[in-house]
Amino acid sequence: MADPNWELKNCCQREQVVFLVTIGVFTLVILALWRTFLLTPFKLITVFLHEVSHAIACKLTCGQVEGIQVHANEGGVTLTRGGIYWLILPAGYLGSSFWGMVLVLASTKLLTARIAAGGLILALVIVFFIAKNWTLRGLCIGFIVFIAIIWVLQETTKVRILRYVILFIGVMNSLFSVYDIYDDLISRRVNSSDAEKFAELCPCPCNGAAWGVIWGLISFIFLSASIYLGLVILS
Repeated sequence: MADPNWELKNCCQREQVVFLVTIGVFTLVILALWRTFLLTPFKLITVFLHEVSHAIACKLTCGQVEGIQVHANEGGVTLTRGGIYWLILPAGYLGSSFWGMVLVLASTKLLTARIAAGGLILALVIVFFIAKNWTLRGLCIGFIVFIAIIWVLQETTKVRILRYVILFIGVMNSLFSVYDIYDDLISRRVNSSDAEKFAELCPCPCNGAAWGVIWGLISFIFLSASIYLGLVILS
């Protein structure tokens, strides 16, 4: 087995070029359709991964998760008891950025794309059962059907786009995470935001907006790392 090409020598080959161009095209499409209903399911998946990341951090620090809610207005809440609060709070925004990176990397190979698709379907099923209204449930059903159709086409026809769908979801998740940090923590300064609560706990002089900037930079690093590691995998 060849050693990883960390220096990206002889970059960029055909698959690497396709990877970069596809990410660029997806970014433009997402920005163009940002305010439309078409992206709502993808945004809700990001919200769900945000809340799940809170829950994972809670469980890893010996806390108890009492409930997770995802709302059709792109909001959500995770109810926790115990655990290490200063680790649970940043896990939402940073966790969703991390999952975006994982999906981007998963898109580089068909096997990992299949695993990611299965994980997304499972996540959507969970969202369906915790949804509080039929708008969200309908979106979940539609997205499950969408992924299932793409997967069936991948396995039975020449329409082999599963990797591109996973890549799109990963790019969407990464961009939405960065935007969400800016909108919630920097531009509007929501007093009840995770960053404001974190600033109250942290002994350093940073306020909520400052932590928003820091978390935003970390999220951008995750996005950049996903592109670099994707190129390494494809080299």
